[in-house]
Amino acid sequence: MKEVLIIVRQDKVSKTKVALTDAGILGFTCRKVMGRGKKLFSPDLYSVLDNGDVPTNSIGECFTEGSRLIPKRLFVIMAQDEDVEKIIEAVMDVNSTGNPGDGKIFVMPITTAFRIRDGKQQEDSDSY
Repeated sequence: MKEVLIIVRQDKVSKTKVALTDAGILGFTCRKVMGRGKKLFSPDLYSVLDNGDVPTNSIGECFTEGSRLIPKRLFVIMAQDEDVEKIIEAVMDVNSTGNPGDGKIFVMPITTAFRIRDGKQQEDSDSY
């Protein structure tokens, strides 16, 4: 079993849910998160502004605050090993724009799971 963490733009949640469901992945959790990547704002983008003036609204804040946290969405999926590739493919298909900030996918092994109802350790991967 694997745990798949997927961070995507907030406006891609609906498309991501549909893509996962179409891929046969019916169980997942989605949460609101805030974060940022390593890329800093490029001063070259000032050229797209009128007269080089930075607006005083929230868009302008993005130009002036290099460490600003950006709203994102985090999907958490517990998946069988053979489903991981189709999860990655489905998410990449609907979220990849080729631009910074499209998101990240992390895949980690699950070593043990316990069913809360009766405390039984889950050894059969189908019972997660």
